[in-house]
Amino acid sequence: MEKDKVKDLIIAPHADDEVLGCGGILGKNSFVYYCGIDESRLPVTDHRKNLTVDERQAEIRTVADFLGFQWAWNPDTKVNHYKEIELIPVFERIINELRPERVFIPIPSYNQDHRAVYHAAEIALRPHDRNFFVRKVLVYEQPDSIVWEHKPFKVNYFMPIDIERKISAYRLHKSQVRAMRSPETMRTIAALRGAQVNCKFAEAFVLERWVEQ
Repeated sequence: MEKDKVKDLIIAPHADDEVLGCGGILGKNSFVYYCGIDESRLPVTDHRKNLTVDERQAEIRTVADFLGFQWAWNPDTKVNHYKEIELIPVFERIINELRPERVFIPIPSYNQDHRAVYHAAEIALRPHDRNFFVRKVLVYEQPDSIVWEHKPFKVNYFMPIDIERKISAYRLHKSQVRAMRSPETMRTIAALRGAQVNCKFAEAFVLERWVEQ
């Protein structure tokens, strides 16, 4: 993607986090960086097929084609084994290459990968004379962060969305759809956030930095 075409960089710990947290804003000016892509291992009671990394990437390509964003991932990082010190230079490189207007990072919640990605991104986004300075930094929600709220974070920025488009995109991550992150849960959360700001459906974020041009 050309540098001047990137408005939003979304850093996703796992494939599907980008749609769950930012599906409403993803489009042709968005770039998603997946920190890792793992094979889908389902419990024995689940009769769906386990997917390989290649098959998971095929799901991502389908989602990206539907929403219009570009993406990349790091094959050297393994899901559930993220290390902040290894992620920081990777994030710095991507930010310096793309020079985005906004960066969206995951709420740390109680997921170890989300915490590692959040803290590494915070360091990579610090004001530094060697790095591109991103003026707008937002933290996006996940369904589990609402079910079991991460208390230091309180949403304070909202964007109206097309919930049908978001749900349609999420359904393309076929191997990831399940109860706590079901389309019904997504619709309920979006309706709640919409009610808070007088619109039908919305996504909510924690605004960490916003510097006017």
